[in-house]
Amino acid sequence: MDKNICNKYVAVLKEELVMALGCTEPIALAYASAVARKELGMFPEKITAVCSGNVIKNVKGVTVPNSGNQKGIEVAVILGALGGNPDRKLEVLTEIAEDQIEESRRLIKSGFCSVKLAEGVASLYICIIAVYKDDVVKVEILDKHTNIVNIEKNDIKLLKQHYTIDNGENTRKRSFISIKGILDFTDAVEVKELSDLLDNQIRCNTLIAEEGLKKQYGANTGKKLLEIYGDDVAIRARAMSAAGSDARMSGSDLAVVINSGSGNQGITVSIPVVEYAKELNCNKEQLYRALILSNLVAIHIKDDIGSLSAFCGAVSAGAGSSAGITYLMGGTKDQIADAISNTLAIASGMICDGAKPSCAAKISVSVDAAIIGSKMALSRNNFCGGEGIVMDDVEATLSNIGRLGRVGMKETDIEILNMMIGKFSS
Repeated sequence: MDKNICNKYVAVLKEELVMALGCTEPIALAYASAVARKELGMFPEKITAVCSGNVIKNVKGVTVPNSGNQKGIEVAVILGALGGNPDRKLEVLTEIAEDQIEESRRLIKSGFCSVKLAEGVASLYICIIAVYKDDVVKVEILDKHTNIVNIEKNDIKLLKQHYTIDNGENTRKRSFISIKGILDFTDAVEVKELSDLLDNQIRCNTLIAEEGLKKQYGANTGKKLLEIYGDDVAIRARAMSAAGSDARMSGSDLAVVINSGSGNQGITVSIPVVEYAKELNCNKEQLYRALILSNLVAIHIKDDIGSLSAFCGAVSAGAGSSAGITYLMGGTKDQIADAISNTLAIASGMICDGAKPSCAAKISVSVDAAIIGSKMALSRNNFCGGEGIVMDDVEATLSNIGRLGRVGMKETDIEILNMMIGKFSS
């Protein structure tokens, strides 16, 4: 494989597989708020958070970590300003103290933070405006959770990056990525280049999955799966993944390694693959290569859908997981491609109605589809091109999925947000 292309794939994995504490949307808010306070030079008198609908949707129902079980945009923003460490980015709230949690409760009641909906912006857009007397600082994040594109203080630009609003028609940002390329890279890469990164993903995501099975979090989806169905590898893959989300959506202070900007997707691409590797007694190199494949397939699919949409990201992550499981089972490249298409044929259309405890059950459904899709591919029983959104070529299928999530579900996204905020269109 061309060394330059190989290096690009390595760079993508290092960019995407980063640590995050809690759901990434509230954490992005806290990060922007912490940066705003730093630039302001003191604690503000008031803060305004201006957010895209998708950010509002993904913060409304999830517990902010290290918040004393509080939920909501105001909580994330206030804690970011009170005790957030901007140098830690998506782990910004790691060092929050008990007195800061109590102060956040007081500030919320006082109306210190106001929230506004931003229209005509990218699906992932955050603007924090912090004010102290005559000083005003504005911090804007776009497209990715730590991608600060603008910092202003008293109308003076401290940082400004050019960007364009994604209107739903943007082409893939990483045009060099393809399923064929991912498969070639999976076979060619020296795994030692990525072993530390992948070991961290295995360790962190397994730890939070085990945490979700030990304690009471959310609706305890992972625990219930084991209680109802037993503990064979297919159930363990679903239950462990769901349990990680149980913990993460309900306030666990354990960090995860994310994929495509999402901790739930990071869990979904990794935990099922880890469980199957254990069951099959695979060696560490086989597991590494399966995780490389799983992560990159999910990234490739999500690249075309966009950062946030009404298309549940667990589905794209599940397709990645199906590819990784099929690889571990000795599947050919054609069978791996078929497993991806099969998984998407089964589960595409599951909506994202915000980050919350039920995400754990959606992950379980996606992993179930991944396992079914893999078993079908390995036995050469596949959904065929021309059946719904499935095409003969896997890339054509992924193109349909991208358009479905990016364009086809735009109105769905609006209606979901309206329902969540109690506003119903005629």
